Amino acid sequence: MNFFLTGLGNLAENKEHIINSVIKADQLCLDGALMPDHYMWGPEIGHSMENPYNTLETWTTLSYLAGQTSQIKLGTLVSPLPFRHPGILAKRLSTLDILSKGRVVLGVGAGWSKVEFEGYSKWGDAKYRVDKTIEALEIMTRLWAEDEVTYSSKFYNIKKAVLQPKPVQEPYPQLLFGSQGKNMLKLTGKYGHICFIPPWAEERRDEIKETVLESAEEYNRVNDVEFMLGFMGSQQYERQEIIDRIEDALDFGASYFTIAFPRETIEKSMEDFVSEVLPSYS
Repeated sequence: MNFFLTGLGNLAENKEHIINSVIKADQLCLDGALMPDHYMWGPEIGHSMENPYNTLETWTTLSYLAGQTSQIKLGTLVSPLPFRHPGILAKRLSTLDILSKGRVVLGVGAGWSKVEFEGYSKWGDAKYRVDKTIEALEIMTRLWAEDEVTYSSKFYNIKKAVLQPKPVQEPYPQLLFGSQGKNMLKLTGKYGHICFIPPWAEERRDEIKETVLESAEEYNRVNDVEFMLGFMGSQQYERQEIIDRIEDALDFGASYFTIAFPRETIEKSMEDFVSEVLPSYS
């Protein structure tokens, strides 16, 4: 089982907590750390943040953390692909993958925070954002694999784009999907390495798994897609509850598990998890 640290957020007021927690997770040999990727947290998810627009730029933060760590994978849960130009993001991640020696995980999403899209990009309905995500993925994966890319479509036009050097990971950096819509699940099967099924979608997890694997079979990728279950936001540390959830994830066939700890005791809780729980699943 691979364990990825979550629940860190990307609020600027928690900068030291985020940095120290990821460095500690690296020292304790957790497998990965994931941050959300938002400039402005919209109200759609019912958050109670006091300063939802006071954020760190996530990929810049992860680039800094790559220089402070040695083995832990670093990524997003998730990045809204329609929010940025895919060519720029592909180049940024290729560079980070090289500098981190192959530790990048790109969380793929279609976006949900209307306020940040209206502020920094262009908002559209769900179909618009999913269609744009589909095109973005094609552009990014081609740039990571091909010597030169020309692409013209509804959303993007690029001519003779060259992305060199290529990422360390082949054929491209690890892609993590966390959406539950049918079109996004099909994309997971086509491109993804990890399908995250969040706690609020676990009642549909068998259906989600089936849809992803059916899509993966079309592209001869069934053995390339793995599943992730686990916790999201910061919460109380209950060792037995975590063990029960891990056992359930294993029964489901998951090989990745997200773990979150209470902010006030994160180092102590993380140390207990690594010494008392992790050895049984490594």
